[in-house]
Amino acid sequence: GQTVVVDNRSGGTGAVGSVLVAQAPPDGYTLILVTSSTHAISPNFFRKPPYNPVKDFAPVSLVANAPEILVVHPSVPATTIKELVALAKSRPDRLNYASAGTGTIGHLTAELFKVVTGTKITHVPYKGTGDAIREVLGGQVQMVIGAPGAVIQHIRSGRLRALGAATRQRLPELKDIPTFAESGYPAIEASNWYAILATAGTPNTVINKLNREIVRSMQLPEIKEMILRQGYEATTSTPEALGSLIKNDLEKWNKVVKAAGMQIN
Repeated sequence: GQTVVVDNRSGGTGAVGSVLVAQAPPDGYTLILVTSSTHAISPNFFRKPPYNPVKDFAPVSLVANAPEILVVHPSVPATTIKELVALAKSRPDRLNYASAGTGTIGHLTAELFKVVTGTKITHVPYKGTGDAIREVLGGQVQMVIGAPGAVIQHIRSGRLRALGAATRQRLPELKDIPTFAESGYPAIEASNWYAILATAGTPNTVINKLNREIVRSMQLPEIKEMILRQGYEATTSTPEALGSLIKNDLEKWNKVVKAAGMQIN
C-alpha cells in the first residue's frame, strides 16, 4: 500500500547505489536490490572497498536466483563443455570470453572455469551485459557466461549455442542444457542471486515486516511465472539465511580472485 520510487544508480559495479543506501537513515524506507556481483564479488577487488557488504547493510530477503550459462558463437567448433575444454587447450590464449565488466559474476565464473579446467582463455571486459552479448552475437568474441535473462532469447533463436549451466539441476525453461556437473566439472557452480537489503541498524521489527511482505509477494503465481519466463527462479529467505549466504559467497569468490591472480585495487 505504499508508493515505491525506483532510483537507478548505476556505476562502479553497484558501488554508487550501495554507498547511497549504506549511508541512508536506518528506518527501512530506503532499500536496495543487490546481486552476488555487487555484494559477494566486487568487494574482493578492493583493498579498501567503498562499502562493507556485511557490516553496512541489514539483510531482508532473497528474491530471485539465476545460474550462469556458458554460451558460444555458433562458429565455435564445440557442442559440449568437454569439447570446448579440448579446443581451449589446443589453442592456449587464442579463445576470448566477454564479460559485463571486471568483477561481475560472469567474469568470476569464467575465471573459475579456467582454474578448474586448466585452460587459458583471454578476458575481454565490456561496460555492460548488452555490449558483451552483442560482441559474441557478432562473432568478435567466442564466448560469454551470462544469466538466463540475458541469453535465453538468443539460445532459442539459435544465434548462440548453450554448452552448460553452472547449477546443480537443469533449468526448467532450458532442460536441454546440461549442468557443468553432468559434464564432469561439479566444482563449477555459480548463480547470480538477487536480494533486498536495508541500511545497517534498521530495527528488527521493520526488517521482519519487510521480509514477510516480500515473501508473500514472491509467492504470488503471476510473479513466479513472470520470473520463470525470464529464466530466473523466485527464491526467498529469512534475513539470517541471506546474511550467511553473503558471507559464504564473499569467501568463495575471494578464493577464486586469489587463485586466478587478479589485480586488487
